[in-house]
Amino acid sequence: MTDHVLPDVLGPGLRVVFCGTQAGSVSARRGAYYAGPGNRFWRTLFETGLIPLPLGPADFRELPRYGIGCTDVAKRTFGPDTVLARDHFDVAGFLGKMRAQRPAIIAFNGKRAAQAVLAQAGRALAYGLQPAAIDDIRVVVLPSTSGAASGYWSIEPWRELAALAKEASL
Repeated sequence: MTDHVLPDVLGPGLRVVFCGTQAGSVSARRGAYYAGPGNRFWRTLFETGLIPLPLGPADFRELPRYGIGCTDVAKRTFGPDTVLARDHFDVAGFLGKMRAQRPAIIAFNGKRAAQAVLAQAGRALAYGLQPAAIDDIRVVVLPSTSGAASGYWSIEPWRELAALAKEASL
């Protein structure tokens, strides 16, 4: 039995696996990814063409049929990123899952998860395609879709991801 707040949505052959930091409080309560009322994740997937029809948090288990997966780097905790401690992150577990599943792209939804996995300081980490891959898996860092991070929001890196994902499926 797992003590993960949200189950991984993973499988072989995915175009993109989205990695968040940890489930938000609303997501944990609803048992669904990106369920907070101000979260732009689902709308952005549709607006950028990553999915062909509008979906919502309750549909998260349907994402693999569109070549998309979801996980978090801190699977056993939930809440705002400000309450995270270093020991909440399971970087080795995350990397093991990515190496086993081999998605075409790992897309970090926000810099905090990317910082933990890539071991880089926040300001030095740019949005977009990263120069270094993880075992030949492309890595993209995106502005967080969380309403709490709305001051950093831009859809452009998400559009770039959609173009990379389309290229990966050809």
